[in-house]
Amino acid sequence: MITIKREGITLNKKTPLLALFSLALSAGLLSACGSSESSPAAQPSTDNKNVHFLYNFSTSSLDPHVDSSYVPLRAGITETLVRLDEENLTVAPWLAESWKSEDGQHWTIDLRDDVTFQNGKPMTGESVKASLERALEENVAIQNALKIDTIEAEGDKLEITTTQPFPEFASELVNPNTAIIDVSEPDIVNKPIGTGPFKLTSFTPGSKLELNRYDEYWDGASPLDSITFSFNEDANARTLALKSGQVDIVYRPEVESLESLKAMDGMKVESTSTFRVHQLTMNMQRESMKDLNVRRALDALIDRQGIVDTILLRYGEAAIGPFLPSLPFAPTYTDTATESGADVAVKYLGEAGYTQQNGVMTKDGKPLQLTLLTYSARADLPLIAQVFQSDAKKIGIDVQIRQIDTPEDYMASNRDWDIATYSNLTAPRGDAGYYLNATYHPKGALNFSGSEDPELTKIIDELNLTVAPEKRAELAEKAANYVHDNVLNSFVLHPGTIVAYNGKKIKNWVTTRSEYYMITNKLDVM
Repeated sequence: MITIKREGITLNKKTPLLALFSLALSAGLLSACGSSESSPAAQPSTDNKNVHFLYNFSTSSLDPHVDSSYVPLRAGITETLVRLDEENLTVAPWLAESWKSEDGQHWTIDLRDDVTFQNGKPMTGESVKASLERALEENVAIQNALKIDTIEAEGDKLEITTTQPFPEFASELVNPNTAIIDVSEPDIVNKPIGTGPFKLTSFTPGSKLELNRYDEYWDGASPLDSITFSFNEDANARTLALKSGQVDIVYRPEVESLESLKAMDGMKVESTSTFRVHQLTMNMQRESMKDLNVRRALDALIDRQGIVDTILLRYGEAAIGPFLPSLPFAPTYTDTATESGADVAVKYLGEAGYTQQNGVMTKDGKPLQLTLLTYSARADLPLIAQVFQSDAKKIGIDVQIRQIDTPEDYMASNRDWDIATYSNLTAPRGDAGYYLNATYHPKGALNFSGSEDPELTKIIDELNLTVAPEKRAELAEKAANYVHDNVLNSFVLHPGTIVAYNGKKIKNWVTTRSEYYMITNKLDVM
């Protein structure tokens, strides 16, 4: 039996729920929710219609132009010019009423004329221009993604010119880091002023936000009075907080607890497929990882279906590539593409010059030792890392697991690792361009592998200039196949997004595939 370790508590499949409950309480796992608070569900207030939402990623900054947790948008503080229509996988109007371009390089954006910021100031072309320019200044990834050369504003209209023809420019404006805020406000990190249905009243970094309804919201004021948006990166603690009535909605509860949650009177558990993939990121700048056969061997070691069955309890599906098979630009892989197992891994390592000596995989007298990064905010990832470590040990590979806090910051700043478990949204705009540019283009914000492959870059650059959906799908498929054939990263599974909530209280909650739109003006209580 593999013993797995979750947030400092060692457990296995036989660990009883009651024991977990006691351990969690004794460790103070509910502290991020404020365990002394009264439960809104248990003690409803006639004076304040409040919903308490518990999220799995904390943040120490609410600056929407750089916050990688996208909390300001998810909490209903900010909005973007356009949003993703998840049903049709198209870009839909939001703060912008319409947009057009004749050549893919010169864009006209017409803004809504009935929007105000949460300080009462009207949203104008000039204020939107100032917000976008700040995003470009503060976030290099946004510079690379939007490719903006100039912005001109007149009334409620923007004229934007990109550095090159860029047909998918509008879809990049879905990115939460392009959220529109009043940049004249003095404290954007702790109190951004956006256009959303809820305005921030207090922020405790790493713990929670308190928000009140914005009565002048352009799309109709929320029926709620307030929102509490808390953080806790421990899945077990999030589940216990919901069971105890401390919170009303929990994002990504512990999968082992789902059956017990479903058995509770009035509890709702929803799961939907997402545009996300859990992957094994390869550091292409490490000497051992430069060898394609080593990467093929590591890929073959991943027991994808076993991980889906035992760790996710089938709330997900095994992945071969980055994109869900149902997406139009996902390749159709052959049976040989899924060749896996210890024997396959040993064969590839042999082709790389490794042999097993006294049970140790060795080359030129040096054992194969790898550093594997993982992080606990996504509870599945440390477990995947431990399963991989165990399987690698069986063929003589020494894998050392290192826990980190903020994966994006660490992987971008440090090269002292070989592989990393990482979870990535691959089509949050309903298009393959985001993931391919961010992850494999030399200027990509999520290119943690350090990939600089001229052939792949050429495919991505052509994709960026292509308008026709059929041609874009063809190029995206070509790029995904190139990533697969060269094992630039390994893809483990597509997790389902799971949300549990008090069905006797919560009304109009929607579990989205993009994971962007959470707290809206439609959310209500019974």
